[in-house]
Amino acid sequence: MSGDTTDRKFANTLARGLAILRAFRASDSGLTHAQIADRTGLPKPTVSRLTYTLCELGYLSHGGRNDRFRLGPSAIALGSVAAVAVNFLDLVSDAMQQLADDTGTLTLVAVRDAEKMMLVRTWRPQNASTIWLEPGHRIPLIGSSSGMAVVASLSEERFEQLTPEADMRRFQAEGYSQLIEQGFAYALEGTRYASTINAVSVPYFAEEFGEPVSFTAGAMPHDLPDSRIVQEVGPALRELVRALEQRTGRTPALSRRD
Repeated sequence: MSGDTTDRKFANTLARGLAILRAFRASDSGLTHAQIADRTGLPKPTVSRLTYTLCELGYLSHGGRNDRFRLGPSAIALGSVAAVAVNFLDLVSDAMQQLADDTGTLTLVAVRDAEKMMLVRTWRPQNASTIWLEPGHRIPLIGSSSGMAVVASLSEERFEQLTPEADMRRFQAEGYSQLIEQGFAYALEGTRYASTINAVSVPYFAEEFGEPVSFTAGAMPHDLPDSRIVQEVGPALRELVRALEQRTGRTPALSRRD
């Protein structure tokens, strides 16, 4: 997605350059122009101009002819500064790893990225095999438990900025109902974006971002059936987030909705 918009205040060139930086994932050993164009939806000539500029500014590095592009020192330094500023991730890291180990699930924190949810930190169980998604991976907003937890606890103003259609409104309403009733949310069978993943999420209001993020635990359906979500993993995740809220002095995300 190029990020084009008709808003006169919106800088399309900047949005396209940032889209290129967002295309990189933790497991990438570098990307070609063609791969960047495929991931961003930008034309190859545009990609070529922007990668040149980003290389000149140090946000990308490129060894030379036929080499792949990689994130450069400026991007790495910027990411390090951002990571320090978002200290709740470090505060909860040990607890998220323990939850992953205890439940045999992949635990993660995801943030809203336009109409996607982007994984920013993941914890894999040490003594069990499970699904593996890496930081930087994006999943659909609609159909994911992460998306449900976040849209259900967005303020009315921010939710309306998504220009929601009927399916989004139904999705939000279902998530809100679940959060009120049980303190966690999961996409119901038949509405999930992927049939190979079951997950449950709890929102946490991140003042650093000005909106809720999602704490999530997921696994393959046979390892994490709905019954286990409701009886074990969902409640454990809910208590983890409640403990973090108490530690950071944050009020529950849902209480900020209005």
